[in-house]
Amino acid sequence: MANLKFNEKKLFEKLFNRGGYVLDFSDRTFREFFNDFNINIFSEKYNKNSGSKMNRLRAFWELEGNILVAEVLTELLNISKGIDKIDKKDLEEAERYIFKLSGKVKKVETETEFLDLKFSKFDLSLLNLDIGTESIIEQRIEEIKKCLNSGASLSVIFLCGSVLEGILLNLFSKNMVKFNTSKSAPKDKGGKDKDKKVKVKPSNQWTLSDFINVAYQENFIGLDIKEYSHTLRDFRNFIHPAQQSLMKFNPDIHTAKISWQVLQAVIADLTGNRK
Repeated sequence: MANLKFNEKKLFEKLFNRGGYVLDFSDRTFREFFNDFNINIFSEKYNKNSGSKMNRLRAFWELEGNILVAEVLTELLNISKGIDKIDKKDLEEAERYIFKLSGKVKKVETETEFLDLKFSKFDLSLLNLDIGTESIIEQRIEEIKKCLNSGASLSVIFLCGSVLEGILLNLFSKNMVKFNTSKSAPKDKGGKDKDKKVKVKPSNQWTLSDFINVAYQENFIGLDIKEYSHTLRDFRNFIHPAQQSLMKFNPDIHTAKISWQVLQAVIADLTGNRK
C-alpha cells in the first residue's frame, strides 16, 4: 500500500477527480495509460465500490507500492497540467508529495543541515488526535516556545519528549494492526502465541524507542528523523536527576533547539508537510 496520508489523497482527488471520471480519460485511454505501467486497471483487483475510473485509481494507490504509485501520479499530474489551470500552491504540494512518495526526500546528513530544516506551520488536526489530547499538545507546544525564548533548555527537552511520545502513542492507537505486526514491534521473549511465534509485547510495555523504530519501519517517519528522535529520547531520559548527574549532562540552548527541531520534523513527516 502506498504511504499516502489523508490530506495527500484529498489533494490528488481534487486534481484528478471529475465526478467519478479521472481527468478526460475514456475507458479506452484509461486502460492504455495504465498499460504503460504493466497494470490492467480494469481487472477485478481494482474494482472498488462502483468500479468507476476514480474508484479504480483509489484502489490502485491503496494496493500498490510507493514507487509505482509515485510514477503514475507523476504522469497524471503532467497530463493534468496540460488540460487544466492548476493552482500554484496545489501544484507545488502535489509535486512535493510525489517526491516524498518516491523516496527522494532529502536525507539530512549533519546536525547543521538538520537544524537548518524549515517547517511550515503545522496543522495538528491532520494528526487525527483525540480532542482532549490535541488541546493538551497545543498547550505544550506553546509552552515549549515560551521556554525556548526564556532559555529554559531542560524544560524544552522534557516537554518535547513528552509531546513526541504522546503523538506516537496516538499514531499507534490509530494503526494498531500495522504496529503490532511490524518487524520492529518489540517481542515478548517469554511467551508464544498458538502458532508458536514469539508474541509482541502489549502496548503498555512499549518504550519510546519502540514507538520510534516501528514508526520508521512502517514509513511514517524518515530515517533521519528516526535517528534524531532517538537523540531526543536520550535527552528526555535525563528527567531523573541522578542520571543527569552521572552523565554530567548540562543542556544548553543548542540542545533545546535540536529537541524542538526533532518534534517539528516528526509532525511534518506525519502530516505530509516535510520539505
